Amino acid sequence: MEKNDIIDFKALEKELQAALAADEKYKRENAAKLRAVEQRVPSYEEFRGIVLASHLKPLERKDKMGGKRTVPWNCHTTQGRTFQDMATEISQEKTPFQPKTSAEFYRDWRRHMRSGLERYQALLQLGGPRLGHLFQTDVGFGLLGELLVALANHVRPSDRVTVLGILHSLANTGRFTLNMSLLSQAEKESCQCLFQKLQAMSTPKLLQEGLSQKKLGAEELSDGLQEEENLLEELLRLYQVR
Repeated sequence: MEKNDIIDFKALEKELQAALAADEKYKRENAAKLRAVEQRVPSYEEFRGIVLASHLKPLERKDKMGGKRTVPWNCHTTQGRTFQDMATEISQEKTPFQPKTSAEFYRDWRRHMRSGLERYQALLQLGGPRLGHLFQTDVGFGLLGELLVALANHVRPSDRVTVLGILHSLANTGRFTLNMSLLSQAEKESCQCLFQKLQAMSTPKLLQEGLSQKKLGAEELSDGLQEEENLLEELLRLYQVR
């Protein structure tokens, strides 16, 4: 640390409190899941409702008896709302995935991004430039493989350009070559699969399969398409895909 560096204790305290709150939320929801399994709830909707409502506290006797109650016992409920309305509102309160540092990304990625689709959508939301900025020093041990797996399992033709941008930004992060060498065999296979999918999504191959060239101007193809294909060729080399 340089002599002129100043530790922002307020920021550290805020981040610690956020981490503690996230841990508490995870434990609470995990306990609710276990209770739902033990109760053998008949449907996924009921299971999901139990988890979403895990923060709600039961009424105590003093809440039920005597005196006029002017404030709802729980901020998420009002008269006339159904359980489904309440669950929908709770789900909408989820904080957007907007990490400001690589540490915040790593923490939220591991704690809150449980499904591959959630992870894929989070990567698209951030985009290549933001990811490149977050990980300009280093992606971090084990994380690069997880990013590649999420992209490989959910990439879509409509997202091709965005995914290429993400891959390009990751390839320009610190110690990228080292991180690539540390990928597991399964992660290397996912990387291979990802690039196979991206190659199959290229516009020339779609044209060969019957897409009318009249719908796409020749000049329009020559510029944007050539740039995409050049980028893909560069990425194939950087990611050591044969």
